[in-house]
Amino acid sequence: MPIRLSQLFLRTLREDPSDADVQGHRLLLRAGYIRRAAPGIYTWLPLGLMVKAKIEKVVREEMANAGSQEVFFPALLPREPFEITGRWTEYGDNLFRLQDRKKADYLLAPTHEEVFTLLVKDMYSSYKDLPLSLYQIQNKYRDEARPRAGLLRGREFVMKDAYSFDVSDEGLEVSYQAQRAAYERIFTRLGVDYVIVKADAGAMGGSKSEEFLSPSPIGEDTFVRSAGGYAANVEAVATVVPKEIPISNQPAAEVHDSPNTPTIKTLVDLANAKVKKADGSSWVAADTLKNVVLALTSPEGKRSLVIVGIPGDREVDEKRAEAAFSPSEVSQATDEDFAKHKLLVKGYIGPTKDGAQFLGEKATAGIRYLLDPRVVSGTSWITGANQDQKHVFHLVAGRDFSSDGVADIAEVRAGDQAPDGSGELELARGIEIGHVFQLGRKYAEALELKVLDENGKLVTVTMGSYGIGVTRLVAVLAEANNDDKGLIWPESVAPADVHVVAAGKEDSVFAAAEKLAEQIEQTGKTVLLDDRQKVSPGVKFSDAELLGVPKVLIVGKGLETGEVELWNRRSGERRSIKIESALSEI
Repeated sequence: MPIRLSQLFLRTLREDPSDADVQGHRLLLRAGYIRRAAPGIYTWLPLGLMVKAKIEKVVREEMANAGSQEVFFPALLPREPFEITGRWTEYGDNLFRLQDRKKADYLLAPTHEEVFTLLVKDMYSSYKDLPLSLYQIQNKYRDEARPRAGLLRGREFVMKDAYSFDVSDEGLEVSYQAQRAAYERIFTRLGVDYVIVKADAGAMGGSKSEEFLSPSPIGEDTFVRSAGGYAANVEAVATVVPKEIPISNQPAAEVHDSPNTPTIKTLVDLANAKVKKADGSSWVAADTLKNVVLALTSPEGKRSLVIVGIPGDREVDEKRAEAAFSPSEVSQATDEDFAKHKLLVKGYIGPTKDGAQFLGEKATAGIRYLLDPRVVSGTSWITGANQDQKHVFHLVAGRDFSSDGVADIAEVRAGDQAPDGSGELELARGIEIGHVFQLGRKYAEALELKVLDENGKLVTVTMGSYGIGVTRLVAVLAEANNDDKGLIWPESVAPADVHVVAAGKEDSVFAAAEKLAEQIEQTGKTVLLDDRQKVSPGVKFSDAELLGVPKVLIVGKGLETGEVELWNRRSGERRSIKIESALSEI
């Protein structure tokens, strides 16, 4: 039976909703695919469910091809497994937590590693049971502080999460590659443009992590790629470390008065006016060492400070900092933080080394001092002297100061060298649509998932985790497939294969449209039939544009000469064809 617009639970909107900030979200709301229930939470209407179901069908088929079996877990989970792995605390405010009437703690699952692991532990005990791959398509919940862009960043969303279980690391690699290949087939079949990039594992842990990103100007993820094939999320880019420089014969460090120079620009201007460079060139921001004070808040709520020295021509990248200091939250130090550390002279902080007379008392006592990878031994810098209105010139790393380690948190720029030597990097934006992890034994060890190997010895199982954002894919496809009139779905996910429009008042028009719809459905295709009475052709055409079925058949005035109009929404082409050839044409 065709999907009849006269009966479909649908209301299209002519104006853009005020709370929708990206085009795909606006069109999904206007076309009646979803409705907002609360911030970051959406009700799925019939057309939206049809699109989502088609995505899930492709996912299920390719999961089966990869040897994965479907299960289904509850979304409401007990606290205990997440307590054991530490993620009850690590997830912080992102978890939806609740208690039952007996005051037992529960959560709405943000992901399901723990319970998958426990299920396999409960049922399997021998290497003969492995390898094993399980998956589910289930709702997930994360208490996003700023839900935005509709389905792209919500508090409730549907995800396909799969998990592999192997005895050996070699087995994990095979399972990982099978899932990775399945993802490529899924996105290709759905018509999604994607890039595979190296990623940071974050709170998930594990030895290897890759993201599937769909390039988009509205994407929240920045990624880099080189002409030579390197691709990575910015969080995972390793800065190319320069060669060390001989320290001998370098000028001695000098402290200079530098009044009113709390910024890099004012410092560079003063340097060029006051101190000549040995080679006669001008000082630039890259000659300065900017010491950024960050506050780290652990999942338990403990706050501490860390100082990171980075070249003055760079800024701290928030996401790279979050990855580097995970699971702690990262923020800029506040005036209150500085008040607790009297020796930190805001705007004039510099690295220290015991015995360096011009630095006086060690200002960073009790605070870790980390350095950008570019600050190698022998590099010379202008930086703060830990005294108000004073800076140090010719402060040499390895001679005049040292650090407690490295923090690779400075921004990545277009033109930087790829870490694998494959050329310069270019930056782009993308939306994460999938993520694959080699988890290793993190969760299996915590939850004691072991099996007997061939020698009867207990060994810890090694795991992989593989996620696809199902509802996010609906948003990604809507964002990438539209024009100023409405959606234009790829045929693989459109709610129907053909949209038949009865564009006229005569009974003959409606009868012909009904007959065409039945004939098309008999070929195995689905039909959206606009059989609404007393609705003008103009409104029907506008709705056809808005709803986005890529092939539209218009039954109207041409019926008198035995013709209908075939409208290709993607190309915009509209042409008359004989009614008897309509089936072959579509």
